[in-house]
Amino acid sequence: MNSRGILSAEIVRSATPAYLTVRLTHALYLLLLSLAGHSGVVMSLRDEALEFHRASGGKIAIHSKVPCATVKDLSLAYTPGVAEPCREIEKRPDDVYQYTAKGNLVAVVTDGTAVLGLGDIGPLASIPVMEGKAILFKNFAGIDAFPIAVSSKDPSVIVDTVAAIEPVFGGVNLEDISAPRCFEVEERLKKKLNIPVFHDDQHGTAVVALAALINALKVVGKSFPEIRVAVSGAGAAGIAVTRFLYSFGAKDVILCDSRGVIHQGRTDLNAAKEKIARETNPRQVVGGLADAMKGADVFLGLSVAGIVSQEMVESMADDAIVFAMANPDPEIMPHLALQAGARVVATGRSDFPNQVNNVLGFPGIFRGALDVRAKDINEPMKVAASRAIAALVDPVSEESIIPSPLDRRVVPAVAEAVARAAIESGTARMRLDPAEVGRRAEAMVRALSGEGC
Repeated sequence: MNSRGILSAEIVRSATPAYLTVRLTHALYLLLLSLAGHSGVVMSLRDEALEFHRASGGKIAIHSKVPCATVKDLSLAYTPGVAEPCREIEKRPDDVYQYTAKGNLVAVVTDGTAVLGLGDIGPLASIPVMEGKAILFKNFAGIDAFPIAVSSKDPSVIVDTVAAIEPVFGGVNLEDISAPRCFEVEERLKKKLNIPVFHDDQHGTAVVALAALINALKVVGKSFPEIRVAVSGAGAAGIAVTRFLYSFGAKDVILCDSRGVIHQGRTDLNAAKEKIARETNPRQVVGGLADAMKGADVFLGLSVAGIVSQEMVESMADDAIVFAMANPDPEIMPHLALQAGARVVATGRSDFPNQVNNVLGFPGIFRGALDVRAKDINEPMKVAASRAIAALVDPVSEESIIPSPLDRRVVPAVAEAVARAAIESGTARMRLDPAEVGRRAEAMVRALSGEGC
């Protein structure tokens, strides 16, 4: 097949028999699916999704990057030759990045307690989602990623487990761990590990949402210091987005949970919400979401479907910005928000304009962090990522404030910006030219574009 098909000539030449078997099995599945379509057989999404995962025994596999077909190959790949890089790494630990896969390997870690729209389904049932995350890392940024599903809800067990496997990985992506435990897990791991730790549900969402908001504010002619913002949802994403707003100069942000506005007078708040109550709501507004939205310039929804009415949007300031990002259904449907006077509307869905999708963020963020061997993914790196994503949209308009998730420019631009910020903020171990990081990422994206998931 050609380079855009299931098996490119390069894959056929370099892949192991086991890897080829997996790819050929998947190719056969696609062929059978096509034939079923031509014969008038209609598969439901459920059936198609189940067969998609079953046909290849999951979505990911490990294959060798080196040949192992001769006695000489075997002597180099394993004993006795393998002893030589071991000796070098023992003498100079940083040489592990030269001689092993560590520098391009990310652990996708979960406990299965907050999986997509499924909730607490446990570590075993979460594996398909973690495999999906791994293929996004690979297909968008060339990063190898492996699922680590931990059979414990105890933050200490999760932290100790990840710390114990740190030697293998160049970075850690925390995924689908419920709040408020996710805050403790990330905070403790960032202190304990010497590699970047990034909770994508928090920071990936914040980076992409703020990239979209940068451009939405351009459309309506407003700035961060002057706007009033109402945020719905005080879970991992909502709290992270709220905090990230302040990194861009916002001064008046109100956060709401299922019981209403979060303020210092409430006695039913957990530790994470108590902390955010001290940092937000400068006017000490009380009441419900409707009260928070009165006069607001921006609504950021990270909560549940259908909780925003047209009347609530009508109560907002002129040229209101409404980001209804609940999935699969938004807090208010876009056409209803527009009818109620919103100027710019975004959602988390691909079937409406302005999709806020985390895949615009985490692949490029990790690409840039790994390439300069960053010890952390810090605030300057996240801000740089948001600005890089926003800068790719020119000109901006009501229906064009964020790039497409499939825009090939995104990962190189984000990787370069993140690498530069890592170097400037002092967290990079390697002072690689950021422009070179961008060029490498661009070449990688071009090479990957011949293969789908």
